[in-house]
Amino acid sequence: MGDPVRVGLLGCGRIGSMHAELVSRRVAGTDLVAVYDVFDDAAAGVAEAFGARHTSSAAELIESSDVDAVAICSSTDTYIDLLVGVAAAGKPAFVEKPLSLDLAEVNRGIAAATEAGIVEKPLSLDLAEVNRGIAAATEAGIAVQVRLRGRTVGSVEIAAATEAGIAVQVGFNRRFDEAHRHVRDRVAAGDVGDVHLVRISSRDPDPPPIPYIEASGGIFCDMTIHDFDMARFVTGSDAVEVYATGAVRVDPAIGEAGDLDTAVVVVTHANGAITTIDNSRRAVYGYDQRLEAFGSKGMACSDNPPSATAQYWDGDGSHGRPLPYFFLDRYIPVVPGRVGGVRGNGGRRAVAGEPGRRPGPAGDGLGRLEVGPRGPPGGHRRDRLTRPCDPPAFPPGIGRVLHGMRA
Repeated sequence: MGDPVRVGLLGCGRIGSMHAELVSRRVAGTDLVAVYDVFDDAAAGVAEAFGARHTSSAAELIESSDVDAVAICSSTDTYIDLLVGVAAAGKPAFVEKPLSLDLAEVNRGIAAATEAGIVEKPLSLDLAEVNRGIAAATEAGIAVQVRLRGRTVGSVEIAAATEAGIAVQVGFNRRFDEAHRHVRDRVAAGDVGDVHLVRISSRDPDPPPIPYIEASGGIFCDMTIHDFDMARFVTGSDAVEVYATGAVRVDPAIGEAGDLDTAVVVVTHANGAITTIDNSRRAVYGYDQRLEAFGSKGMACSDNPPSATAQYWDGDGSHGRPLPYFFLDRYIPVVPGRVGGVRGNGGRRAVAGEPGRRPGPAGDGLGRLEVGPRGPPGGHRRDRLTRPCDPPAFPPGIGRVLHGMRA
């Protein structure tokens, strides 16, 4: 395997601490060597817990000679500047989502990103920002992955990056999930025949905190974006029309924050397939992730983990084991596969993926984002997609996500 990838962590809050644990204890071939947080106590705590040092500034960490790659898990408003700094240092980056709420900023960040870096979804809620980020990465000659918890692979390259002879990549970890990948492989092999219907259920055990909701960009950009990605990944076909409806059924405070907590989306693809997606911010029985592709020859499906299907029967009926509660419990097996995108190859220079596990290109991440900022609470909308599609034609709501489902 060679030398481990030495990782520096920027941001030691809830998600940063999770990544620290992953890098230190769950992923072979990686070492957490340095951390930084604007709150010194938080950085000191994570450093002590995982045997790393904490630096006095983000710049000190980025420029450290013993840091091969940087995980950016700070607050959203800092992502782009930090990503640009990491790119200037010529190092791969993992960036939490959303890269920015301004698409122009995203373009700047992606453009500045390093070879085989990873960017969380959505890149931004502003298409101009996404373009700015991609441009920066392109000019820097780097490859970027965008990570969506649930899938990672794909193959649409940004034109500018292609012309520059570099790979700008997006990594969505659901594509690494063995069961989800099985469905896609069956469809690709023709075993399902002509795909008629794809059904995706994606339900969280509990909604995130209201401050998170307020800054997330809405359920379509924060949650459904994973399902838009899977719909296109499984069908292999762009979206031409999307209808979305939603409501506030879980927590009135979510509606007061301007978002939805329950949604249903119907996507019509260019090949005629129809995808239905249902989302809820609260499934009291656990983290519920199911995928089904139905076609002229049969059906392929991905259910919740096998441990959840064991049942006990008594006089009161059947009783099954609980579902995983946290997304990390459901998708933790995909994490080692994603690391292949930044593993050193005969040295400490990051390389892009491993055979059969290549991260998806940045175009995929940009696409998902354009389809979906928030829609009005309790409202619905339908958008017909055309080629070419001018982003300004889609006002805030499901429209941006729709636009992004085109190649």
